[in-house]
Amino acid sequence: MAVTKEEDIQMMLVCKTHLGTRNCDYRMKRYVFRRTVDGIHIIHLGKTWEKIMVAARVIAAIENPADIIVASQRPYGSRAVLKFSQYTGANAMAGRWMPGTLTNQIT
Repeated sequence: MAVTKEEDIQMMLVCKTHLGTRNCDYRMKRYVFRRTVDGIHIIHLGKTWEKIMVAARVIAAIENPADIIVASQRPYGSRAVLKFSQYTGANAMAGRWMPGTLTNQIT
């Protein structure tokens, strides 16, 4: 586990989390560091790290991990969702789900 921001950013660089796509939504413009010659957007890892730390603090503040839902509809996100939910005890929703799954739960 990394201790400093620099170590975390170094691990994100090794995992190539800074590489984006050619298409960039206008809401993501503030997180783009620059654009390569090929048209690939490079994500600003400093801002990414800050948002990850905010999310980690929010998740750590929740007392019951079963109240957390981790979701990903994309195939490449399903493994991360399942591993995260396994380690934290959160509910995993990997893959596609039916409309109303989040809103029509029996409590």
